Amino acid sequence: MKVKAISRSTASQQAPGSSVTRQPRNLDPTQHPFEKAREYTRALNATKLERMFAAPFIGQLGSGHVDGVYTMAKDPGSLERFASGSGDGVVKIWDMTSRTEIWNTQAHEHIVKGMCWTPDRKLLSCASDKTIKLFDPYNSAPETRPLATYLGQGAFTSISHHRDQPSFAASSSVISIYDLSRPSSTPAQTLHWPTSTDTITSLAFNQTETSILGSTATDRSIVMYDLRTSSALAKVILRLASNTIAWNPMEAFNFAVANEDHNIYMFDMRKMNRALNVLKDHVAAVMDVEFSPTGEELVSASYDRTVRLWSRSSGHSRDIYHTKRMQRVFSVKFTPDNKYVLSGSDDGNIRIWRTDASSRSGIKSARHRQKLEYDEALIRRYSHMPEIRRIRRHRHLPKAIKKAGEIKKEELAAIKRREENVRKHSKKGAIPRQSEREKMIITSEK
Repeated sequence: MKVKAISRSTASQQAPGSSVTRQPRNLDPTQHPFEKAREYTRALNATKLERMFAAPFIGQLGSGHVDGVYTMAKDPGSLERFASGSGDGVVKIWDMTSRTEIWNTQAHEHIVKGMCWTPDRKLLSCASDKTIKLFDPYNSAPETRPLATYLGQGAFTSISHHRDQPSFAASSSVISIYDLSRPSSTPAQTLHWPTSTDTITSLAFNQTETSILGSTATDRSIVMYDLRTSSALAKVILRLASNTIAWNPMEAFNFAVANEDHNIYMFDMRKMNRALNVLKDHVAAVMDVEFSPTGEELVSASYDRTVRLWSRSSGHSRDIYHTKRMQRVFSVKFTPDNKYVLSGSDDGNIRIWRTDASSRSGIKSARHRQKLEYDEALIRRYSHMPEIRRIRRHRHLPKAIKKAGEIKKEELAAIKRREENVRKHSKKGAIPRQSEREKMIITSEK
């Protein structure tokens, strides 16, 4: 009787480029009683190495600005080019690969409050000298006059360009919509909340629902506008004023605001009487916030001289960046490839940071990549273990920030304790409990 057997060559049992024959492995967990212990040890070692090799700071760009850097704008047509504006009215274009400035001009007489790029890669800047100027930095010399100048009735505070139409919005005491295709310097449209006369501090076009415009003002309000009807949609007033508004690029209706009460609030514009999430770790006012290109993370800049990275689903920061020389941070941006963070501070420097503190950008072999992926999977699997969680969360902080955090924690605990005492000695139901995501909202209007 003939018996047919499967036969394979020795090469089929070897890894590519190796002469070692693979051995069959029994995956039955009863045959490997120490597998979890070994994996936990590997996860612990991988976590320690990750923190040991964490070096987020890469360097600064050129010699920076003479005055503080208060605004930045990414070039939509390039991964390595972006613009920055300073307190002395100077605007510079930077190249991140060489870390040098490639164009600069004395654009304004006062502090540059906002900048944005047009789809055809021209640069708009506004300042507190009541002017908006349009530059063509890639096709003109630094001393060339601006392509256009728009004059306003008051100091401009922010500017944002429509995603695909030749129009942009600028804020002062009202929101003015200008049309770039018209030679006139008068706004084509003016928006404001009917009962409000306060200064609008920031605004941003929604890049998905392109007719929606969001703004924050000094009366502590957040207002949504619709350009199709030239009217305001909704308004919510918080306990303290917000400094910046940023839209989520992947979820059209969600946005975040950087608030003076040290927190970042995420909202859904369709239901603004409750926050989606509250991000709290800063110990001073949050000056700027931006979503990552993937929409899964945020980066914030604060008056406490730190930059923090957040997961949008978490309430606390996953990392904190600081240096000895960095002063109050007023502007922060993700790079379009989501690998780096740019920060502009009061000391005039623009710094580059890694979004993943322990990652390296060099060429990696297939074996190295496989090892990194394996370590990452192990850390994720055992992230609930106390020792691994402690090592991952621990950060060395400057003494002033650590002390301020401790004082803030004590103050919040005292406020909570006082509320509980009042509630305990009051009639049942007289003092209702408020959700953490609702207590900062004073009122909402439509």
